[in-house]
Amino acid sequence: MKRTLMSLATLCACVAMPLAEGADPAIDAKVQALLARMTLEEKVGQLHQVAGPDMTGPTRPEGKNIDKRADIAAGRIGTVLTVKSVAETRALQDLAMQSRLKIPLLFAVDVIHGYKNVFPIPLGEAASWDMDAIEHSARIAATEAAASGVHWTFAPMVDIARDPRWGRVMEGAGEDPFLGAAIARARVHGFQGKGLGQLDSVMATAKHFAGYGAAIAGRDYQAVDMSQQQLLEVYLLPFKAAAQAGAGAFMNSFNTLNGIPATGNAMLQKDILRQQWGFDGIVISDWSSIAEMVPHGFAADLADAGARAINAGNDIDMEGYAYRTHLANLVRAGKVSEKTVDAAVAHVLTKKFELGLFDDPYRYSDAAREKEVLSRPEHRAATRDMAKRSMVLLKNEGNTLPLARSARNIALVGPLANARRDLEGAWIVQSDAAHVVSPADGVRNHAGKGTRLTVVPGCDVACTDTRGFGAAVRAARDADVVLIALGESFDQTGEARSQTSISLPGRQAELFARVRAAAKAAGKPVVLVLFAGRPLVFSELASQADAIVYAWLPGTEGGNALADVLFGDYNPSAKLPITIPRSLGQVPIFYSYLSTGRPIPETEGQYASIYTDSPNTPLYAFGHGLSYTTFGYTNLTLSAPRMAGDDKLTVSFDLQNTGKRAGEEVVQLYLRDPVASIARPMKELKGFRKLRLDPGEIRRVSFEIDQELLSFYNDKLHWGAEPGRFELMVGSASDDIRLRGEFELSK
Repeated sequence: MKRTLMSLATLCACVAMPLAEGADPAIDAKVQALLARMTLEEKVGQLHQVAGPDMTGPTRPEGKNIDKRADIAAGRIGTVLTVKSVAETRALQDLAMQSRLKIPLLFAVDVIHGYKNVFPIPLGEAASWDMDAIEHSARIAATEAAASGVHWTFAPMVDIARDPRWGRVMEGAGEDPFLGAAIARARVHGFQGKGLGQLDSVMATAKHFAGYGAAIAGRDYQAVDMSQQQLLEVYLLPFKAAAQAGAGAFMNSFNTLNGIPATGNAMLQKDILRQQWGFDGIVISDWSSIAEMVPHGFAADLADAGARAINAGNDIDMEGYAYRTHLANLVRAGKVSEKTVDAAVAHVLTKKFELGLFDDPYRYSDAAREKEVLSRPEHRAATRDMAKRSMVLLKNEGNTLPLARSARNIALVGPLANARRDLEGAWIVQSDAAHVVSPADGVRNHAGKGTRLTVVPGCDVACTDTRGFGAAVRAARDADVVLIALGESFDQTGEARSQTSISLPGRQAELFARVRAAAKAAGKPVVLVLFAGRPLVFSELASQADAIVYAWLPGTEGGNALADVLFGDYNPSAKLPITIPRSLGQVPIFYSYLSTGRPIPETEGQYASIYTDSPNTPLYAFGHGLSYTTFGYTNLTLSAPRMAGDDKLTVSFDLQNTGKRAGEEVVQLYLRDPVASIARPMKELKGFRKLRLDPGEIRRVSFEIDQELLSFYNDKLHWGAEPGRFELMVGSASDDIRLRGEFELSK
């Protein structure tokens, strides 16, 4: 087959453009002048990051007897993490101003999904498919963090994750690189706002670079082994988008990638990130990941690890103490060039200048601004809006939902019925769980005046004690409608929270079965509400519930947002950003799979690529999500039957709201290259739009297709589109294709 391919280097040269606004000559001159005045030890200090009072990882032996305050005053520390208030940042900045050169500190915090006001976990936000709402969420988080003296967030996490056993799946955007790239851009823009140096912006960090979401067996910190083609085409795409969006920093990952720890991987940090993508910001290790190259078996000792890390392109050592302990001696011994150190320090100093810290080290540490910003009611309102946009209506038989406010007796049972802290999820900064709206509060706030709400947890989240089951059953028997709130606690997902089981904890499934039996005996509908930080396995429950809302871990206003959806004040519009499997045995499972030589249903009998005890299909597919209205897709047209060279092809169709309520639909465009030089996925997301339509309204929707959307990395790692026939699919989910067409790419 004749190909039209560009080399990887050529492609990167084409897209490197400027990724950010480019270097400021005035700032560069200041950086170089300051570098000329610095001692080697002071340079090393700028590359040494330590934690404040909150430790989010293990303490290295080298750091246990260190007086961090003395080190700051001596200029031996350049950045500090987990410091999160005006009072704390101002006090530490005072110490930095005692140093010889008075180089200000840079303060960093993991602001993952909100600061004081907690938004849904990032995986939940991804379910909204709403880039404006996601950007707004990050914008508010940045505004609050910056008002507390924070300069830098270790977010967004843009790892592609296809294994729900991995606890950190909650931090990302799910399984798809196209959607993940769009969300990466939105969150970088949200965090950084109009640019670094604005008092309502924080520096964004794309993490974890790279491949971390593909950890073997879904186990945190575990090795990653994948083809270069998969790495470039799937796992790096959101990182590239973050770089192009102007992210100020990248964080490398804990894992080895094809045998080489990411922290010491020059191919990732120098060849791809710096040279090919043109990234000129900070590269920081993850917590102690430099030191961890020793137990990886990649470095002989801490000194060797430090040399390997900085020579591979890692600028800052986070709580690893390799640089503080050994870097100056490594330079003196000739194992690390001082030019290499200077380049790393320049990256750090440049960001400090861009943030305006040399003009005023305390410009972000304003107590009056902190008090005003953290109390803004519109910020809390935004968490509610984002939460309701994130909740996925998975099932709604017989129009069980929305609930009628005329219902006289509602039973809300289950261990998450009164949840507050659990609704926030992992990675909380300055929130107060007492201010979180529980599901019970939310339903109570929305129900009619004559409605009686009976709340019975039945058990706690671990659900090992069944003594409360009887009360839950009695409440269900007497109710007009039964809501069952099940799921995970806040600390079952997040870092170091990988699990071999992704079923409901303890005996929650048994609680559901008993309550459901009582409700059905009384002829009452059952609505299952699931709170989780990952896709759970709940096939049996899914078949028995009348309606299912997947609420994720929805944040501060989660209870009110849930009630908005349950009572129809908001028409659900979310779609799954990640596949929900039928069983653990299907994991990893994702929609963009390759065919086999014996696919189904083409292959008859037992000798096909099937399970003998389960369908291949998931419980709920990527892109799935229902509404209280319906949408029709008709009149597909293509602007031309073929395209060539720089041509662009437009695919258009009519979308109509065919129901009786206004609603939003996420229309999804998938493409397939059925015959290529290497096997291609059965379908790939290549476009989406979220549209609001009134009842009966028809909207003409168009997507533009160019060669970039058709391109891929071949077995030689060359990028390009191959001539031939292409299939296109438009639909409401990856398994709900409404319109099909095809076109040809000419030679």
